[in-house]
Amino acid sequence: MSEQTEPLKTAPIITVQQHILQEQKRFPGASGEFSWLLSGITMATKMIQAKVRRAGLSDILGEQGAVNVQGEVQQKLDVYSNEVLVHCLSTRESIGVLASEENEEPILVHQGSENANYAVVFDPLDGSSNIDVNVSVGTTFSILRRPPGVSLDEPEKWVLQPGSKTIAAGYVVYGSSTLLVYSVGNGVHGFTLEPSVGAYILSHPNMKMPQQGKYYSVNEAYIDTFPPRYREYIERLRSGVLGHKYASRYIGSMVADFHRTLLKGGVFLYPPTEANPGGKLRLLYEANPIAFLAEQAGGTAIDGTQRVLDIQPESIHQRVPFVVGSRVELADFERFASK
Repeated sequence: MSEQTEPLKTAPIITVQQHILQEQKRFPGASGEFSWLLSGITMATKMIQAKVRRAGLSDILGEQGAVNVQGEVQQKLDVYSNEVLVHCLSTRESIGVLASEENEEPILVHQGSENANYAVVFDPLDGSSNIDVNVSVGTTFSILRRPPGVSLDEPEKWVLQPGSKTIAAGYVVYGSSTLLVYSVGNGVHGFTLEPSVGAYILSHPNMKMPQQGKYYSVNEAYIDTFPPRYREYIERLRSGVLGHKYASRYIGSMVADFHRTLLKGGVFLYPPTEANPGGKLRLLYEANPIAFLAEQAGGTAIDGTQRVLDIQPESIHQRVPFVVGSRVELADFERFASK
């Protein structure tokens, strides 16, 4: 008698497209346009990661030579990533406005289309100066719905909404693997790119930030220029006031630093400095998407005094100080800072 073998039991494979379609069912009257919109982002990030992977083998390293609206010298990969995202998203009829770190003004697309209901704001390649030294970089994005009564010829009004109006946000980190993390307001989910089939596969369902961590992340080279409350708070973390002494971890790519904080807990700080008293991170396409994800994962994000998602933007490239992380660390920061 031949021996019976048990059937192989494996967890179901869920792609990001399947997951988006499932999440879309939560929206009354969903027509498929939202999943089609997000597929533009996933397609663009696959193209970006392919360039990042081959950066040392092709003429894509180094500076482009131009200076962007932020006053920063553009890297070649900055320009490529921006062009890819604009191209892939411009083909989605549901999108009316695009706003990027690399463009001075919002881009109006599909003017006159009644189906253009969304704005997408993004940083095409966060931490791009690290590419030349093979350090993780990333893409961040937020999706906003066109405000009621706002026409297509008022693109700034589409994007100058507080982060609390975000309907979806996410980031892609290009590291030892390529990982897409996103939320539509129903928890945070992570998908690892399987290069052999070219699909993002669900690998981190229902991600939750630990209530407390062991690490703080900040560029301590500028600590002498931080406001006193930030310097004193960092000293509290070092001294063990919160139950243990914190270790310092800082990569220099915001997406990578936050990704570690999301998985391991702790706190990431980008304080105001003497050179940047209003902060350095951009509210719309860096702070807001990360704050949205942090809150969905059970964490907290503030600008040092108030909830980031409550800030009413005044300009496309507005900057803010940023403190994001686990509830224990953020509650202590708020108590300490209020004094």
